[in-house]
Amino acid sequence: MIQLDEIPNLKEISDSEAEGLCARLRARIIDAVSRTGGHLASNLGTVEITVALHRVFDTGRDRVVFDVGHQCYSHKILTGRDTAMDTLRTFGGMAGYPKPQESQDDAFIAGHASNSVSVALGMARARSQRGEDYHVIALIGDGALTGGLAYEGLSNAGLSGEPLLVILNDNGMSITKNVGGVAQHLAHQRLKPQYLQFKKGYRKMMSVLPGGPQIYRVTHKIKTAIKETLLPCSMFEDMGFIYLGPVDGHDVRGLTRLMRYAKELKGPVLLHVRTIKGKGYPPAEKNPDAYHGVSRFCVQTGEPLQPSRPSFSSAFGQAVCELAAEDGRICAVTAAMRDGTGLGPFEAQFPERFFDVGIAEGHAVAMAAGMAKQGSLPIFAVYSSFLQRGYDMLLHDVAILGLHVVFGVDRAGLVGEDGETHHGLFDVAYLSSVPGMTLFAPASFAEVRSMLRHAVRKVSGPVALRYPRGGESGYRGDAGVEPTVCLKVGKAITLVTYGITTGSVLEAGAMLEAAGYVPEIIKLNRLMPLDDEEILVSVKKTERVLIAEECAAMGGMGQQIAAHMAAQGVVPKAMALCNTGSGFITHGTTAELRRLCGLDAESLYQAAVEVLKRE
Repeated sequence: MIQLDEIPNLKEISDSEAEGLCARLRARIIDAVSRTGGHLASNLGTVEITVALHRVFDTGRDRVVFDVGHQCYSHKILTGRDTAMDTLRTFGGMAGYPKPQESQDDAFIAGHASNSVSVALGMARARSQRGEDYHVIALIGDGALTGGLAYEGLSNAGLSGEPLLVILNDNGMSITKNVGGVAQHLAHQRLKPQYLQFKKGYRKMMSVLPGGPQIYRVTHKIKTAIKETLLPCSMFEDMGFIYLGPVDGHDVRGLTRLMRYAKELKGPVLLHVRTIKGKGYPPAEKNPDAYHGVSRFCVQTGEPLQPSRPSFSSAFGQAVCELAAEDGRICAVTAAMRDGTGLGPFEAQFPERFFDVGIAEGHAVAMAAGMAKQGSLPIFAVYSSFLQRGYDMLLHDVAILGLHVVFGVDRAGLVGEDGETHHGLFDVAYLSSVPGMTLFAPASFAEVRSMLRHAVRKVSGPVALRYPRGGESGYRGDAGVEPTVCLKVGKAITLVTYGITTGSVLEAGAMLEAAGYVPEIIKLNRLMPLDDEEILVSVKKTERVLIAEECAAMGGMGQQIAAHMAAQGVVPKAMALCNTGSGFITHGTTAELRRLCGLDAESLYQAAVEVLKRE
């Protein structure tokens, strides 16, 4: 196990010492992530940027806002959390994203993309309004620039006049290189220390000489005209930013110098930094996408310690391919999550019908609506927590016209180590509120295939399937596509569930039966529209009901079923709603988090016994 020695005072170390620190940070990150899993390539690519930030700014007072936040490991190590790296993303351990509750040095929560400039501008405006003195920095990757929110923030920040530094980490995924030798030469010249010192001194001199400000404005306009003739126009300068770059993102000396220069400028500054994702670890440099988020792996070979297993995502992707082979109207849409949503095979087989829109979920929903309106049959595979960004488009662009768009809502429920920013606990509530929405909840790979086929072929209007991260859990059957199905006939208590929780409920039911209680177990295949007839009949018989679901309490099926029962005058003697509660859930393995939320088999058994004892 590798650990760093005591972290030096970064304000005092030399450039050569900073370079050595970068090498040690990389070794520490590789070692830690190999044992816990986590985000690797993105962290390796931003080591020098982070060290330079800490040499120039005070992260305990200055506000550094990470975009997405999966590149914050160096920052965490440099702010006293080196030993905690061994608990990275584990239950009760250190989060894999910035978390203000964890440290004052974490300025803001991060987990979704494209919001850093907006948040940073808000902080800068609050600073000015309150008359305080600190620096605000946003670190955003070029991938996050595929999201429209990034441009909303940049547009407003550039015109704001607020002192603000935006560091654009460009690893070659989205922004094209400047072309031509003259452009590269001039970009290099205007970032030399001599030029920057002359520029600063010239501005200072002109500000005090009689007529100096007027002379400065004239010469500045002439310089700008010449630069725009020889250099490609920078949209960031058009937005109002002082643009610096592009520069080598792995030159910690140069980065430190430029950040010190940017720190003194009064106004919005954008520093364009080019990096290599996965820098310093050959397997990650060679295949950065595969090493973006990794499970435990062997450092020497780069191979995972556990082989990948079939998942709901891969089952969904396979089912989409099967349907697409039968129907040329079917297209697949993803928002920068091709492999995460299981659509890699679809792209390989049907490249002309595969559309990756980048980190732009709202755009994906609206585009899918347009496709559906003109006769295509779009299937949008998206993580539950990311689809939240497309809620307005779900209502306005899809639902009002009743367009047939199919949503594969991946990572529904507890997702594990990524924590509160990624758990898919709210989709039942927000999808249930969309008029005309049909919502299925497959509990097995077989049900993914049968329900998707039914959703594509037999359902009109918007339709979604919600399914969990990972593989099957205790239930591998296929209950078909009827709205509800009785998995077990009983008389002591009605157990209602759906999706991945089905396995735990069946296990709890077996424990109840062994204790002398015979439960009736009803599984919801379709959540919306809710067909409650079988549930009402069962509850009238048993007079006791427990509803278990892996989603938030507010707006969940438990509340909806309870309301339906009350409306029909069905009042059980006792009832329990088992869910993830009304708050946000921390990070840990899904097994640990289900125990925490009372959704494991033993907890559900105990909850059912309490219901049976209650009058």
